Amino acid sequence: MMKKENYLEIFIEGSSPTYGGEIGDDVTLFKKEGTDEVVGVGILNFKERTKGLNNIKLNLPFEVNFSV
Repeated sequence: MMKKENYLEIFIEGSSPTYGGEIGDDVTLFKKEGTDEVVGVGILNFKERTKGLNNIKLNLPFEVNFSV
């Protein structure tokens, strides 16, 4: 059986030009071109990292609040 990869992207800003760099453990940090301001994060194999939004544990250089 072939394993499917999954990928979650979260952006805190619109569609400005960005670039990304892996910061470890399949986590990519996206920054705005020109200012280097952090505007998003991408997480490869997201489903394997958590069973639900309350169980997300990632070492990111910023805080993310998933509560509604």
